[in-house]
Amino acid sequence: MTDTSIRDSTREREREREREEEEQSEELACPECGGNLVSDEERAETVCSDCGLVVEEDEIDRGPEWRAFDAKEKDEKSRVGAPTTKMMHDEGLSTNIGWQDKDAYGQALSSRQRQKMQRLRTWNERFRTRDSKERNLKQALGEIDRMASALGLPNNVRETASVIYRRALDEDLLPGRSIEGVATASLYAAARQAGTPRSLDEITTVSRVDKDEIARTYRYVVRELNLEIKPADPVSYVPRFASELGLSDEAERRARSLLETAKGEGIHSGKSPVGLAAAAVYAAALLTNEKVTQNEVSQVANISEVTIRNRYHELLEAEDGLGAV
Repeated sequence: MTDTSIRDSTREREREREREEEEQSEELACPECGGNLVSDEERAETVCSDCGLVVEEDEIDRGPEWRAFDAKEKDEKSRVGAPTTKMMHDEGLSTNIGWQDKDAYGQALSSRQRQKMQRLRTWNERFRTRDSKERNLKQALGEIDRMASALGLPNNVRETASVIYRRALDEDLLPGRSIEGVATASLYAAARQAGTPRSLDEITTVSRVDKDEIARTYRYVVRELNLEIKPADPVSYVPRFASELGLSDEAERRARSLLETAKGEGIHSGKSPVGLAAAAVYAAALLTNEKVTQNEVSQVANISEVTIRNRYHELLEAEDGLGAV
């Protein structure tokens, strides 16, 4: 290539760059008044700073979902792919080989290719869990996910339970205790921290360990990790019980009112929060003329009918006593 052709090519690139800059400057100008355009990230809009014209709306936020406060943290978090999660032992950063024996065009693989893919899956699984700690973590997080799904707990509770279990593993709290026991205790603690508690009996029905071991391990984990967990509030059980029984909003409000009255009278002290919540729901259903039997409430709350009857009378007496005052 001659010097003349090189200079011509350079000039052409410069002219092309200038045209692109002019087009960008025109795009950044308001079509009405020619003012400067400003991006409003909170409202996902592009507006004119002079006349207020909304030039573009419902913009897509193409930035990351994480924040970084220094260059090192930014480099560590910079990535592509799905968001990281504590619910997987490798935080979701590794890759999986799909179970479908098909190629990129959806065609079935030959028998020889299927055997090859199966060997690759086996080695991939071995590489994902490099040591005993990762195998332990993988088993425990699988248990947490299984139990949370059975109990209908949201993702934030599963994330918190995974973090609690990781802390217990890092601080060497597992020797002498089963993986299932610590995983169950972590989920029980996370559910109470998130304000979506499940009773110990409910947790026991989906766990592979007995109730006494869960309670013992839970106390140990909370004490050793210094977890701040408030006593269970009976009111937090009411929405779930009312929803499963198909009660109206009025009945739910009445149940909350009964429990607030019981707290004011000090009746809740020393009583099971699940029992109080179940009794309040049953009493509220009767007061609002909604047909619910003690047996139905007992099955939803997983407590005995005797407990419901006892707490039911106590709640009504507290309500009557407050009305008399």
